[in-house]
Amino acid sequence: MSGYEAKAYVALISAGEAVNGYEVAKRSGVPRSTVYETLGKLVGRGAAFEVRATEGTGYVPLPPATLLERMRRDFDRTLGILQNEIPRLTAPPQMRLVHSLTERRMLLERAEDVAAAARSELYVLGWPEDVEALKPTVRRAEEHGVEVATVVFGLDEDPVGWHTEHRYSAPSAVEDNLGRRMLIVVADRDQAVIGGLTTDRTWGLYTDDPAAVLLAHLYVGHDIAMHRVADRFADHGFDEFWAGDAGLRRLREPVGDPVRTADDAPRSVGPETDTAGDLDGALDGADGADAQDEDADRSRAG
Repeated sequence: MSGYEAKAYVALISAGEAVNGYEVAKRSGVPRSTVYETLGKLVGRGAAFEVRATEGTGYVPLPPATLLERMRRDFDRTLGILQNEIPRLTAPPQMRLVHSLTERRMLLERAEDVAAAARSELYVLGWPEDVEALKPTVRRAEEHGVEVATVVFGLDEDPVGWHTEHRYSAPSAVEDNLGRRMLIVVADRDQAVIGGLTTDRTWGLYTDDPAAVLLAHLYVGHDIAMHRVADRFADHGFDEFWAGDAGLRRLREPVGDPVRTADDAPRSVGPETDTAGDLDGALDGADGADAQDEDADRSRAG
């Protein structure tokens, strides 16, 4: 309905009896110059009816419950047509999508879209408070035959799908290491949402780029595989190996934010790298090499 049509319909409902155009205009604020045209549109769409009496023509509304049910039927009918026809019109993609998600609501809504699109396989990784928001959609996917795998960083008292509780490292340690909670949702190895959340900031992206989707899929699969290995070798010193191995400790170094150069380009810096010292050393080495070359030139000239 247009704004005038909606106002006129509300006026008819609140009147409780048949009223004429003048009364509708007075009750609704619709201009008298257009009120009969507006009422005619309501009658044309079946949302109101004319009632003729000795004192003139009045109008009564279609009951709200009936109107809402009719709108629901029309919407479902339209949606069914679109579901059948739009795929026939869709051309093969000429480019891959990557778009940013900068709010938790946007991230979760897009993750829900991806979960709802899954037809054969769905991977979900995240913290309980974020995964919980996706569970109704994830459960529907599982009910429709989608193979669902979830990795949850913490206790999930109502798990869904092939569930893995992330224990190595503890969720709090992982969040400290990454500086954020992670959320990954991958559907059919075809599209993914990847995001990070803190108490006051959200970043993320949606993509159907095969390279990025594959990396997200492998990231979740790696966590599942690691926990299965840990369970299999729990009685053979896995805990000591996990805690004591220097290589694993190096991999668990805090991630932090990217270091940026003067031109604002991101640059990776390892946890044990002294970039200023390395640069000084490189320059000293270059100066020494130049001096050696000059000595050699003088020797040959002599």
